[in-house]
Amino acid sequence: MTVSLDLVDVDSLLTEEEVAIRATARRFADERLRPQLPEWFESASIPARELAKELGALGLLGMHLTGYGCAGLGPVAYGLACLEIEAADSGMRSLVSVQGSLAMYAIWKYGSEEQKNEWLPRMAAGEAIGCFGLTEPDFGSNPGGMRTNARRDGDDWVLNGSKMWITNGSVADVAVVWAKTDDGVRGFAVPTDTPGFSAPEITRKMSLRASVTSELIFDDVRLPASALLPEARGLSGPLGCLNEARFGIIFGAMGAARDCLETAIAYAGERQVFDKPLSAYQLTQAKLADMAVELNKGILLAVHLGRLKERGTLRPEQVSVGKLNNVREAIAIARECRTILAANGISGEYPIMRHANNLESVLTYEGTSEVHQLVIGQALTGQAAFR
Repeated sequence: MTVSLDLVDVDSLLTEEEVAIRATARRFADERLRPQLPEWFESASIPARELAKELGALGLLGMHLTGYGCAGLGPVAYGLACLEIEAADSGMRSLVSVQGSLAMYAIWKYGSEEQKNEWLPRMAAGEAIGCFGLTEPDFGSNPGGMRTNARRDGDDWVLNGSKMWITNGSVADVAVVWAKTDDGVRGFAVPTDTPGFSAPEITRKMSLRASVTSELIFDDVRLPASALLPEARGLSGPLGCLNEARFGIIFGAMGAARDCLETAIAYAGERQVFDKPLSAYQLTQAKLADMAVELNKGILLAVHLGRLKERGTLRPEQVSVGKLNNVREAIAIARECRTILAANGISGEYPIMRHANNLESVLTYEGTSEVHQLVIGQALTGQAAFR
């Protein structure tokens, strides 16, 4: 029995192109990702370069950007692709988001024509991988406190410092790095084969194991003047990139939640308890109904915010509403679904605990829940309570 979780007819709000993009991403997730994910998660190893090329061939990298080999699709189409990829695994969506909404977007938005032509076509094709260096070991929610610095030396820049929790770092060909300078915070496109650059992989993770996470270390990394992103000055540059990535998470988290709920419904229909299906019990149906309502509300919110983004009217606090709500609800759904599967809920035979573990990272990155609460609080009160 095939059950539709679209209780409020979200599909009626989508265009034919958006439905087609969603189908492409779902097919890739079903055929390429799902069969391998238990092994990738267990081994904490993924064929990142191979996957990047396959995603690039489908037009899913930087798909919401225009020109330079990018697909130029709308925000909702991009969001739906993120939803389908994260329905397979949050780590897979992170690869797509960091490539397209952080590294590529930073170069597309703030880079020179030379930088755009050098990197974007190859990144869109998955032939080059990018990462985004903002977070530091001691500065996550407060990026303005960063210690990484770049100083002028003749016509060159010399970069020193480190970044932490960087997706794609160890496999990247280019790192977009934010550093303090005498002219405030500036961004640099740093080829990862530059002497003094290293990216040791972070291991022993309990979350996002099917994803490459690294530290970035800069030891007198000498860069030409052309490495500077000319159009980014101050923290507005990196924060603008983060809003792009947060938008994809608003959709993506609902993909993880949907996969958990689909798994729980299928399991409950097959599991016999006291001589009848688990799904025939009122308590089980109450759990499923509550989760389905929150899932549909979250997807409706995501699509609405996507339409605002299409019109160019999406505000940062609205992105915070989406990220805060949808990730929080996705974790709640994953945990409740785990109870329906009982002991089997912790087994690698099912995706629920993997999603729950991954969502703990999604809750933190691209702005913690507390940061988004403060962004929303400032919009409501006019008072900044960050300090």
